[in-house]
Amino acid sequence: MDSSKKSEAFYEKLKTQLYDTALWPAEYLYKFIVVSEGTGIKDIENLFNDLGAVINTNASKNGKYTSVSINVRMKNPEAVIAKYKEVAENVEGVISL
Repeated sequence: MDSSKKSEAFYEKLKTQLYDTALWPAEYLYKFIVVSEGTGIKDIENLFNDLGAVINTNASKNGKYTSVSINVRMKNPEAVIAKYKEVAENVEGVISL
């Protein structure tokens, strides 16, 4: 199975889990890891800027990587997944948790 089919299967499973575990709209916690140097942190912040998100960052022990946690109210699971895809397309080297 190619990576795009695996990715779509992952998102379909996530969507089902989100519908099963929350009443929407709901608060959702995104977690990402980016290289500390560069524009990754700022790029992620810009993608969530207009949503009233609470964004926290935490540098790794050696400072090479930074975790970015974003708590934001999302309309539905489709909106959650769309934001994951938007981050993946616009932030180089991001890891989604």
